[in-house]
Amino acid sequence: MKQLFLSALIIFSLLETKAQKTEDSLAKTPELPYQASSERINDLVHTKLNVRFDYEKAWMYGKAWLTLRPHFYDTDSLRLDAKGMTIKEVSLVTGTAKKAVKFTNTGLELRVNLGKTFTRNDKYTIYIEYISKPDELVTKGSAAIKDAKGLYFINPKGEDKKKPTQIWTQGETEATSVWCPTIDKPNQKTTEEITMTVPSKYVTLSNGRLTLQKKNSDGTRSDTWKMDKPHAPYLFFMGVGDFAVIKDKYKGKEVSYYVEKAYAPYARKIFGNTPEMIAFYEKILNYPYPWNKYAQMVGRDYVSGAMENTTATLHQENAQQDGRELIDDNIWEGTIAHELFHQWFGDLVTSESWSNLTLNESFANYSQVLWKTHKYGKDAGDEENFSDMFGYLQSHSEKKKLVRYYYEDKESMFDAVSYNKGGRILHMLRNYVGDSAFYKSLNLYLTTNKYKSAEAHQLRLAFEEVTGQDLNWFWNQWYFGNGHPKLTIDYQYNDSAHKVNVVVKQTQEEAPFRLPIAVDLYEGKKKTRHKVWLGKRIDTLTFSYTKRPDLINVDGDKILLAEKTDNKSIENFIHQYTYAGSYLDRKEAIDAAAESSDPEAVALVNQALKDRFHMLRIYTINKLNMRDPNIRTLAEPVLYDLATNDSSSLVRSAAIGMLGPFGNPKYQVIFEKGVNDSSYSVAAASLDALLITDSSEAFKVARTLSLKPAKGRLQESINKTLLSSGDESVFDKIEKTFDEMPLSQSKFNLLRPLGDIVVKMNNTDKVKRGIDMIVKFRDEVPKEYGITPYLNEMLNNIAQKIQTKVAAGSDKAEIQEQVNYVKGKLESK
Repeated sequence: MKQLFLSALIIFSLLETKAQKTEDSLAKTPELPYQASSERINDLVHTKLNVRFDYEKAWMYGKAWLTLRPHFYDTDSLRLDAKGMTIKEVSLVTGTAKKAVKFTNTGLELRVNLGKTFTRNDKYTIYIEYISKPDELVTKGSAAIKDAKGLYFINPKGEDKKKPTQIWTQGETEATSVWCPTIDKPNQKTTEEITMTVPSKYVTLSNGRLTLQKKNSDGTRSDTWKMDKPHAPYLFFMGVGDFAVIKDKYKGKEVSYYVEKAYAPYARKIFGNTPEMIAFYEKILNYPYPWNKYAQMVGRDYVSGAMENTTATLHQENAQQDGRELIDDNIWEGTIAHELFHQWFGDLVTSESWSNLTLNESFANYSQVLWKTHKYGKDAGDEENFSDMFGYLQSHSEKKKLVRYYYEDKESMFDAVSYNKGGRILHMLRNYVGDSAFYKSLNLYLTTNKYKSAEAHQLRLAFEEVTGQDLNWFWNQWYFGNGHPKLTIDYQYNDSAHKVNVVVKQTQEEAPFRLPIAVDLYEGKKKTRHKVWLGKRIDTLTFSYTKRPDLINVDGDKILLAEKTDNKSIENFIHQYTYAGSYLDRKEAIDAAAESSDPEAVALVNQALKDRFHMLRIYTINKLNMRDPNIRTLAEPVLYDLATNDSSSLVRSAAIGMLGPFGNPKYQVIFEKGVNDSSYSVAAASLDALLITDSSEAFKVARTLSLKPAKGRLQESINKTLLSSGDESVFDKIEKTFDEMPLSQSKFNLLRPLGDIVVKMNNTDKVKRGIDMIVKFRDEVPKEYGITPYLNEMLNNIAQKIQTKVAAGSDKAEIQEQVNYVKGKLESK
């Protein structure tokens, strides 16, 4: 699972503290229940389904044959998860005969009296005929998954002419049981066969291989998909719709991409690295891709980011990018890598309980670092690693353990600890044991536990078997403990004694962490490495030298998951940028230099504008202190060069964005040319800059661009420009495009200018519609992100500003109606 707003801990940074304080307080509550692994009384063996869909009612008519066996103890009963279903028949199957058995349907569970006792040596089959009614089931979602209906009918009656008709399922965490009676727990594994009867114009997708297609006389077609290897019920999948299917191959296995037909020309550019990813993951794990095919589908209105259904990943619609978006970057490539790695970690070996979710999500999270390093170089991998670490640190989740057995709701496990923190822990583990041992341990873990479920201790045992070390200290600290190191590093030089004390203080509330790290001493280009252990509140490391080092680089590999205050001099940081040289070495130096007015620091910032890694060039641009005349003078010609010549469209965009506030008319030609650039980001930055230098021309350009296809940042810039004009006539256009935008950062960024134009408008109907757009966005974002108080505050401010229009002579009754409408949409904080 890739969360809908996995990066929202950064995206909505102004909201994070509010959101997490609630969760942290829950983490401290001793009354939280212990969440045991699900007891296994009966084990699923095989699941066979035959289903057809009622598009008018948004129902599914199903027939299920479930083959089971008692796990160990004899039993004469069976409990199945079956949420919101109408159960028409339950029978015990013997050969071709069926015998009705007694059952109770609670609305959430199906309790079956088998009528006889079975032993663990017996297999038995239950037949169930039922109706799934997902839209009639009241469910609760989470920050990762907006709701838990399990089965989703998208535009089933075709009433929205701009939205395709689709059906897709979402099983994680335990929502497969909305459309398939099953034992809906992650420690169950079953083979599977699904036959879907659909209108013949649609294609289908499910787990495993398509083994049969049968045309029916009523204009439908029945497709049978078979999964011959066991996997968990939450990984079951059904997808139906009018998709283009683009097929690739890997070692004779089908690799396919299901996209809306408008995106067929771009499918390979979006998903086309998948075969190379499979090859890369196979190589490092020394474990072949474990399934018979791999397909990826893009679904409309998907409730999360993406989901690793076995052999059939589902992505949200943001995965679909056009050619202009892909010029800038394939924003979905990390997610594609993430879900693919789940086919080993999560699907082949599954966490036995949601408490052990780290065995699924931490690996998938870290796989993005592995892939980016392999494909785009170490800087790209390091940047991905740091970005995820920053996301965890900003989440204020110090009180949460990685493996959590006490929690209120399983959905709360899908957070920055299970994902971001867990991925960084794997990064540290890899550095500690070395690449060879790391990947050999992963291979042993997969081989030992394939087609089974596992818990964190089994991962530890695999590493201990390979390395020969007792690693309980690492697991107790990072997997079963909470928090992270907060380090303050000071340097005490004694040139007469030719010694330096490096004093490292751990200031976190938690006990001191045991940290194996490298400390590198530099004399010019020469590096001397010392491997040391930290483990006290205050560690004093003493090193001898003949000449005072130009740099002492604590955590030389930059692998620690930690907050760090490193009291180096600016000269040290300049040396670090030049000679230590990793992504984080350079970033730390840029951060230090950007805060200094020292001429050498200013020169370093100017040098970093031409850093070899495009993301650090962008980072440096955004760090420029343009209030400092020295920086402004040095940076301006470099920015001009970057804006016109850099190989990266994202760098050009960032440079143009920084040139805009200069207000220099000589740059207008860059902006006017840039609004038609093939890159959305360059066009967007150019329009934003043009709005500063020539607002009337920007409005004119925005109106013209609004008549053409636009996505991403350009769509956002067009809408913001039109909104800033205050022209009520643009509202209908904005309303239409805003409604069509998926839940995203771009949509969030439009809320403030949308609120501004609502205040300016006089038409009460339009004011209400504008408020409804803000409220709809607020209500679509899970409350766990804390966005509700922020948007309620925005609505309250809008109401206050509308109220002031009375003094300007506006109709008092109409104004009061608008104010009352806004206040009526507020929710309590």
